[in-house]
Amino acid sequence: MESTSPASPQGLPRPLFVYALLYGGMTVLAGVLGFKQIALPLGLTTLAVEAGIFAFLMLVAISSAIAQLYGRAVANKLVLWGFAPLGLSILLIWVVLSLPPSPAMSADNLAAFETVLGQVDRIMIAGPIAYGVSLLLNVWLFERLRGSGEGAENGRGLWMMLRGGLASAISQVVDTVIFITVAFYGVFPIGSLLVGQALAKVVLSFLLVPIIIWLLVRLAGTGRTQLTAD
Repeated sequence: MESTSPASPQGLPRPLFVYALLYGGMTVLAGVLGFKQIALPLGLTTLAVEAGIFAFLMLVAISSAIAQLYGRAVANKLVLWGFAPLGLSILLIWVVLSLPPSPAMSADNLAAFETVLGQVDRIMIAGPIAYGVSLLLNVWLFERLRGSGEGAENGRGLWMMLRGGLASAISQVVDTVIFITVAFYGVFPIGSLLVGQALAKVVLSFLLVPIIIWLLVRLAGTGRTQLTAD
């Protein structure tokens, strides 16, 4: 493997090593943050959006930046390896919830802990499915949109940011449809929730993701060498 960027102790380009660590943390944090609903102003209305979207958009931006810097194959590997911290966190949550609480723990604190982390089985299933499909789709779309439009800007300008926003918006709509359908179909009417969540994610995709991708690529410096897929 040849790279012009500084190498980490593991032999990876340092930006890839750092972004992979950040990516793994975001896969776990997204599920925890998702238990808070935030009010997102949108024109004349306000949408209720789960706060985990911010961590998930970081996953989208990091995977797109990795695709830009090191190629689609490496970005896909990052997405697939993301199942490791995601699966391990789900397993550890299940183990901790199964263990008896300490008598010294207050009932209020225990109830709050179980409310936040005691996710139902359908949500546990929906999360990984939506994660895998939407992130792989995002990488595919981001690379599919790569073309002559980024030649004059050396891949680091407006076209890169625009295709990052487009890929994120489409993949986030797919993520919303999969997650809400698998988790809540048959439990309550999901039409309005689907529309509201999808609209909010599309807006945030265009507002936040392009800037984050640009920043990550710039911070990586010259480490844009393609890695050879195994």
